[in-house]
Amino acid sequence: MKSPDQITIADVARHAGVAGSTVSYVLSGKRAISEVTRNRVLASVRTLGYHPHAGARALASRRANVIALVLPLRVGMQVPVVMQFAMAVVTSARSFDHDVLLVTSDEGPAGLRRIAASAMVDGILLMDVELDDSRVPLLRDLTRPSVLIGFPADATGLTCVDLDFHRAGQVCVEHLAQLGHRRVALLGAPPAVYDRGTGFAHRTRAGFTEAAHRHGVTTVTRPLPEGTAAVRQGLLDLLDRHPDVTALVVQNEAAVGPVLATLPTLGRRVPQDVSVVAICPDPFAEQTSPMVTSVPVPAEEVARQAVALLMRKLREDPVPDATLLSPRLTVRDSTAAPPPP
Repeated sequence: MKSPDQITIADVARHAGVAGSTVSYVLSGKRAISEVTRNRVLASVRTLGYHPHAGARALASRRANVIALVLPLRVGMQVPVVMQFAMAVVTSARSFDHDVLLVTSDEGPAGLRRIAASAMVDGILLMDVELDDSRVPLLRDLTRPSVLIGFPADATGLTCVDLDFHRAGQVCVEHLAQLGHRRVALLGAPPAVYDRGTGFAHRTRAGFTEAAHRHGVTTVTRPLPEGTAAVRQGLLDLLDRHPDVTALVVQNEAAVGPVLATLPTLGRRVPQDVSVVAICPDPFAEQTSPMVTSVPVPAEEVARQAVALLMRKLREDPVPDATLLSPRLTVRDSTAAPPPP
């Protein structure tokens, strides 16, 4: 029995029942291979424990088999959700026999230029995309292929994928309007997220406001600072100024729990007095009490599609400019008709 170090491409090819060149194409991504064949080859790779030598692999394909995930850690970011994206990118990249270089420093265009100029990576994924993102002009000129997880205001000449946050804001309002709510508040991301023009936050707010106007719903929108005490104070101020609010849309994962915990202390039962909808990953929504009606942020699916698009660009296959995932609302225990006037 051979050890993993002794396994060759020929061994993988025999195990998978394909030609050795097919195994090479699957591992290098140099040619399009059918999904069925690719999966069979990768299954044989895993079963036999084959690990191509990175140096030989790079020499053969002139590739590093590494992609960069540029994820600057900034104020206001929800780290657990960000890590869901990062882990999903790593898992998806491994299915294409690529590793991931995580770049967390906030270097802007200079950092991108440094990464692209090296031989360390084959392509670049970018997260935390701003509407007026200073990295965008450079991306259009780089020779390395790139994919953005998020959309700038002008996405011309770029490949972008994300949840349709504009539609997500609309879906939340439509659900509450159908229940009969006519005074709804959006509790958004921390102020720093709006201040730097992060796309998802602004798009959600725009969709929320647009749908509210269409359905005759009066709205209040405000960012929520970080920290349980700050969330509680923000909610107190909101309900003191707008006591007629009967529903809240929360786009701040860290605030969902504190909002649900604070409302009963203010004499507001959920959902009998106030309904709550969250835009957050399912695990957040399912672990609250009561379980919250939500539009999930599909981190795994967005990451999978982003990696797949980048791999297609590495093969020089055509890709769509924009990939928007449609939001879905899951009704749970936190929404109901408003109390009678």
